[in-house]
Amino acid sequence: MQRKSTITLSLAVLAVAVAGGGCNKLRARDQLNKGVEAYSSGQYDQAIEHFKSAEEYDPTLTNAQLYLAAAYQAQYIPGAPSPDNLRNGEEAEKINQAILAKDPNNLSAIDNLGSLYYNMAQTPFDEQGMIKARSFHEKHIELSPNDAQPYYWVGVIDFWISHHANQELRDEYNRSGKKPIKDTDPLPKEEAAKFAQDYGQTVDDGIAALNKAIELNPNYDDAMGYLSLLDRQKGDMEETADAREADNKAADALMDKAKAIKQQREASAANSGTSS
Repeated sequence: MQRKSTITLSLAVLAVAVAGGGCNKLRARDQLNKGVEAYSSGQYDQAIEHFKSAEEYDPTLTNAQLYLAAAYQAQYIPGAPSPDNLRNGEEAEKINQAILAKDPNNLSAIDNLGSLYYNMAQTPFDEQGMIKARSFHEKHIELSPNDAQPYYWVGVIDFWISHHANQELRDEYNRSGKKPIKDTDPLPKEEAAKFAQDYGQTVDDGIAALNKAIELNPNYDDAMGYLSLLDRQKGDMEETADAREADNKAADALMDKAKAIKQQREASAANSGTSS
């Protein structure tokens, strides 16, 4: 008899626990929905509290953690030195890393960190930080090679790395006491050779990545814009004026194509709005 009573009591306790767990999951979903609403309205502090509550009710609710990281990340301002701003970046990083510790292939957390490290490396410019950001987009490509966006971001990062190096070479040359060169002028021969030696692979990799993005999305005008910019970086590595001119002509053609696609998209959107 005592055995039966113990079993009955244990089943009752288990039933209450299961019911309580179900209620907590419902509360978590409710808090998540409220957080998403606040997040969509730009009320990030309020959204953070809702997402934290959702996570407390259901620690397995990964979407709450992703949104919580996104809410911190949305408030991060590249280069701003205030403690609150730095804390926003650190919290976003910590939460996304915690997600990857449990689920190393979570594409949303991978993309979030790629974006966060890119922003962190912008001001002041940090080449190693940019390379770190690029590694997360490359990880996305490994997991999902038919997504165009990570190829785009690899190309964007490779452009900024090479562009920054190009500008440093120009600034150093202009401080040398020689006749200054403009940003639109070709690099002098020695500087062009150094640029090609140190960053030729970066430019080539960026061009390849952007071409892949366009292959996957033929109307990817933003990718065309950055590919145009990388063509100009390649032009600054060329040994002859004809080769540089060919790169610049290719860059102009890409920029024209990107503008045409963008204008066509805007016209289609305007026509859709008029017809509705």
